[in-house]
Amino acid sequence: MKHLGTLGITVVFLLTAVCAHAMAAGADDYWPTWRGPAATGTAAKGNPPVTWSESENIKWKVEIPGQGHSSPVIWADKIFLQTAIDTGQAKAAEAQPAQPPAAAPGGRGGRGGLSGPAPKTIYKFDLLCLDRTSGKVLWQKTATEAVPHEGHQPTGTFASYSPVTDGKYVWASFGSRGLYCYDMDGGLKWSKPLPTMRTAMSFGEGSSPALAGDAIIAVCDHEAGSAIFAFSKATGEQLWRQDRDERTSWATPAVVDVDGKTQVIVSATKLIRSYDAKTGDLIWQCGGQTRNVIPSPVLGFGMVFCTSGYQGSSLQAIKLAGKPLFTEQTLEGISQVYASPVGVADRVYCPGRNGVTVVVKNADTFEILATNKLDDGFDASPAVIGDELYLRGNKSLYCIARK
Repeated sequence: MKHLGTLGITVVFLLTAVCAHAMAAGADDYWPTWRGPAATGTAAKGNPPVTWSESENIKWKVEIPGQGHSSPVIWADKIFLQTAIDTGQAKAAEAQPAQPPAAAPGGRGGRGGLSGPAPKTIYKFDLLCLDRTSGKVLWQKTATEAVPHEGHQPTGTFASYSPVTDGKYVWASFGSRGLYCYDMDGGLKWSKPLPTMRTAMSFGEGSSPALAGDAIIAVCDHEAGSAIFAFSKATGEQLWRQDRDERTSWATPAVVDVDGKTQVIVSATKLIRSYDAKTGDLIWQCGGQTRNVIPSPVLGFGMVFCTSGYQGSSLQAIKLAGKPLFTEQTLEGISQVYASPVGVADRVYCPGRNGVTVVVKNADTFEILATNKLDDGFDASPAVIGDELYLRGNKSLYCIARK
């Protein structure tokens, strides 16, 4: 991916047939994890609008307190997302959390710029549940309150993890602030601490948890002792832990069943590894990606696709090769992209940080169907249920539907 400033961005679309293949296995009333039912960013059914604006095809819009890049997840009539709210209240000096080792010198992260200093005020780390029909907040639970031990990259947040649900429980990770399990009515079932992470250049955290059978998986890759954990999704009991010889990464693990065994695949800088979801045993590993691995693995046609693009670029199709249908096409009007695209019907929706969403035709040749602008910026990935598209902005959550 190339950054083209205000002129637009260049993207590569791979195997649009994967979109149709993955969509066939999905459902039309839930989006249970970041990037949807198959974690591929595709919706089984539905037909959201192609065009919208602040005055057209907005079913509802609600302001979300605090800040977060947490993408919405949906089950039936409920939407879940996470946020971090600065209370503005300072904590007593003697009660301040222990500081991790100092970050590596430099502190400058390429296009991201300098990371911010560690806060001095208390943040509330909240999970919200909203009604999908109206956007009304049904409940809001504070998982914990803490002064974050380090800052984050200027465009980052302290709530960049997305929750995951199976319709009975919803799990929310706040990384260094712990992993939490709630029932669908907001009752806390259990919580578990996670390592206090020291991220590269204090860029922040963001690998979302993944559901693997009866286990909830959490990856904690950072500069001071990386590890992957599996907890019982019902009780929170630690099932296994494996230490990882990796530096900071942000990729969410991909879960896939192969020959009757559930694998958890994690993309990282040194190695791409597959773990047995039940035991934590290493199944296979291969060469890794470039530095600062952020994109998560994508599954399709018996292959896993891993990619990254900082200090070099890499795309690996493990088992079989991937064939590009078109490459280096510019999405005019978008200056930067953090969100993952979603595919539904015959189109792909690509939101930008400047509030512009470009809709591209899902075809062998490149065609832009529409360019839409809203009064917010979008870093979180969209969700699709039926004919409705949900966009979580920096300030508001939008439900886009025909009116």
